[in-house]
Amino acid sequence: MPNLYPTGSPGRSGAAATCHKSMDVNTASGRPILVVDDERNIRKALELLFRASGYPVIEAEDGEAALRQIEELGPRLVLLDVEMPRLDGFETLRRLRRDSEVPVILLTVRNEDEDKDRGLQLGADDYITKPFRTEEVLLRAKAVLRRTERFLPGAGMIRVDDRLQFHPDRQYLMVGGQQVSLRPTECRLLQTLINANGAVLSNQQLLELVWGPGYDESQVRVYINYLRNKIEADSSNPQYIINVRGQGYYFENPGAAVA
Repeated sequence: MPNLYPTGSPGRSGAAATCHKSMDVNTASGRPILVVDDERNIRKALELLFRASGYPVIEAEDGEAALRQIEELGPRLVLLDVEMPRLDGFETLRRLRRDSEVPVILLTVRNEDEDKDRGLQLGADDYITKPFRTEEVLLRAKAVLRRTERFLPGAGMIRVDDRLQFHPDRQYLMVGGQQVSLRPTECRLLQTLINANGAVLSNQQLLELVWGPGYDESQVRVYINYLRNKIEADSSNPQYIINVRGQGYYFENPGAAVA
């Protein structure tokens, strides 16, 4: 059971490259935060936590109810328990990602790397293990909202080559003439790599620049794979996002220019 009383001191959330600007996450919109958990005491504890910080909150006790709430009310963030009856959090997230990019933080008692990897591969933005401090949930939720909301307009199109063009302000790519959408985290990661101008960035540097401190390096690996699957002609033989064994990643960017 989670610790329902905040303890410890706040951490610092990371700044993302240039796909977004800083914001007061309490002022963006009246769209609610959706808390999905089959345990009523956890839902109520999180509801009190977020309401006390100025956020409207809605609840769902299972995955099916959550999907209905998301379709009808369009929440700005979803806190999603993994272990639920009928429709668990992984399956709920899989169905959700068919047509929604709403940020999702998974809540789970599972602490194995393969479960974290599975959640990230399905499109989760963060992963918090129970029992948790409510203060940690609030800080991580604010960090996710800062990363995923209020993107800068007018960042310009980045022409990598004839095959690949990147539109960070609109969060999409043109790959061989086909438009390919990007998740907010994918957008920040790609722009961070491009902005490094060919320099190798370690996993730790990418975590700090894209996610902020306190996140697991598995996120970097998962999102690098996402990007490679979207931009590479052959993701097993990448030509753009290159790994330097034991050092990190760089973007092979011979002709990039901002239009």
